[in-house]
Amino acid sequence: MSNRTNYSSGSPWEDIVGYSRAVKVGNTIEVTGTVADHEGQLLGGNDPYLQTKYSLDKIKATLESAGASIEDVVRTRMFVTNIDDWEAIGKAHQEVFGEIKPCTTMVEVSRLIDDKYLVEIEATAIINQ
Repeated sequence: MSNRTNYSSGSPWEDIVGYSRAVKVGNTIEVTGTVADHEGQLLGGNDPYLQTKYSLDKIKATLESAGASIEDVVRTRMFVTNIDDWEAIGKAHQEVFGEIKPCTTMVEVSRLIDDKYLVEIEATAIINQ
């Protein structure tokens, strides 16, 4: 794929696990699962709303580094450890995507890679070239 660009966050986990922060092929950008973490520090504490906000902020920054914007998002996927937190997580998602209204999925999972994470979010964006 000659039109493929991988974007890195610099996280050591990218090489350990073998993934990219985002991958752009043509006009499509896929952003990998994103949690509320910055350089090993949990952002938002035990608050699902704040963890969602921080995760979406990271997704926004990743998209911008790839030449896209949050308005280009057509799908999000939210993996949550407690579906009872759906209102707080949904509120944070709505504050970012209320006018954009991408397709979305929210599913409860038994756990994420670290028990301190309450939500992990993926995004797909399509940009005009």
